[in-house]
Amino acid sequence: MASTYESFNLRTTPEKFYIEPRDDGSEEVLAVDRVSTEMTLTGRRDIPASAETRAVCGLMGTIRLVAGMYLVVITKKKKVGDLLGHAVWKALDFDIISYKKTILHLTDNQMQDNKTFLSMINNVLHTDGFYFATDYDLTHSLQRLANTSPEFQEMSLLERADQRFVWNGHLLREFIAQPELHKFVYPVLHGFITMKSSCINGKVFEWSIISRRSCFRAGVRYYIRGIDSEGHAANYVETEQIVQYNGAKASFVQTRGSIPFYWSQRPNLKYKPKPQISKTVNHLDGFQRHFDSQIILYGKQVILNLINQKGSEKPLELAFNKMVTSLGNGMIRYIAFDFHKECSRMRWHRLQILVDMVSEMQDEFGYFLVDVDGKVLLNQEGTFRSNCMDCLDRTNVIQSLLARRSLQSQLRRMGILHVGQQIEEQAEFEKMYKNAWADNADACAKQYAGTGALKTDFTRTGKRTQWGLLMDGWNSMIRYYKNNFSDGFRQDSIDVFLGNYAVDEADWTTPLRDPKDWKFLTLPIIMVVAFSMCIICLLMAGETWTETLAYVLFWGTASVVTGGLILFNGRDFVDAPKLVQKEKLD
Repeated sequence: MASTYESFNLRTTPEKFYIEPRDDGSEEVLAVDRVSTEMTLTGRRDIPASAETRAVCGLMGTIRLVAGMYLVVITKKKKVGDLLGHAVWKALDFDIISYKKTILHLTDNQMQDNKTFLSMINNVLHTDGFYFATDYDLTHSLQRLANTSPEFQEMSLLERADQRFVWNGHLLREFIAQPELHKFVYPVLHGFITMKSSCINGKVFEWSIISRRSCFRAGVRYYIRGIDSEGHAANYVETEQIVQYNGAKASFVQTRGSIPFYWSQRPNLKYKPKPQISKTVNHLDGFQRHFDSQIILYGKQVILNLINQKGSEKPLELAFNKMVTSLGNGMIRYIAFDFHKECSRMRWHRLQILVDMVSEMQDEFGYFLVDVDGKVLLNQEGTFRSNCMDCLDRTNVIQSLLARRSLQSQLRRMGILHVGQQIEEQAEFEKMYKNAWADNADACAKQYAGTGALKTDFTRTGKRTQWGLLMDGWNSMIRYYKNNFSDGFRQDSIDVFLGNYAVDEADWTTPLRDPKDWKFLTLPIIMVVAFSMCIICLLMAGETWTETLAYVLFWGTASVVTGGLILFNGRDFVDAPKLVQKEKLD
């Protein structure tokens, strides 16, 4: 495999950027013309002595904004650990550098738009969870890598990467077209990676979780639900648990993703907007596309649908069940488990009902196992595809339980656990295991919903606690605020970063300055004034109680009626995305 350079010096002149590898023995330098934007290879001797120099950890790529092209670089990284002898890094900080030396050629409106687009790119870059390796393909599971051709092995990281998980794919489009430049860049994952060195029975082994978020149909909680016409599901994540011991290695893969047909749940100021199933499209086409690709990639599918089977979620469960039946594919098995009903009143031990229900299927699927000589002993024959409404909190709890069951079998097979020993009995490892899966839940939740996960007290301790319920309430309040008043900006940020919306510097107008309806300012002002007057009338009573009551009733009625009008027109008051057409979100 053609590995990439590990670190660079960025040498800057008024005319060019020079990306100079710091690796030993490297002579070639990437030159980027700041006027023509052309990228060419040159030598160290061609770098002017006057060039300003700074160290950078890597290149994310380039992006075009209103002011022209920008170079996006990684300026700080932290080592996560080693996977099969290859260093895995987390990108911690970034810089966005303009090709243009000045933006004085822009109008005031264009400058403001450019500033907004820059803040959008920064918003995505500083959503925690970007990972990379310079000499290992992080985008593929161990099993996929073991079943590749010699030609595949010779490809560069950029060519062979699974495009579902390359979050800087749009930023690398200039590099992809020039194979000679591939060694200067690498695919960057978004999600979660943890690597731990562990010891049980005196035997030291490496244990890892890698969660790969898909960049197809990527977005935020309430604006991106269901699937698109290609069958890509919202909040789709492939999570792989890996064990390495004395040269042997094992992995277990699970997936999560939004309920895979056309539905939406647009924010409208209500705490829990009612889900809407589209009545104008053929759901089965997209549904079939989704599962056809899943079967090709992972084999048999067991769907674990964890949503409520009553209330507003019930129609989604009924439709999901009906579509699996209509598809009639023997490779797909559907299991509905009403998580909230089964675990109500703190009865979290009842999750074992689901684990026992699927244990035979999990044993049939198995896991991927390679011995010390590199011989493949087992392949994983299928995956569990879990979902709740957000594919975050309930989903992560179930995934951690299934992953533990697989790990139990792997550690016994490798000789780390003795026959009859349980992982739960290994107090130190069990604590580390639970915390790692809770950290995984928090990372995925922050990236999709804007806050840490709910129910992590159970994942971390194995028990549901009153403090955990309080923290869930706090996180739910923050989610409510973000989902209604800041997620439109977050969605626009992701769409710009991934290239779903292309910024054209020739455009004199952008959708960013979309004027607000009159109701947006008028109704909240009236409601605040009316409510304030109601309080004042209560505190400063009139000459008679009937006079006071009349004033309180008048202003109280005014505030309630205005509040009702705001809720009725809820969609006009939320922070909605401006850059992608509405039909793409519904």
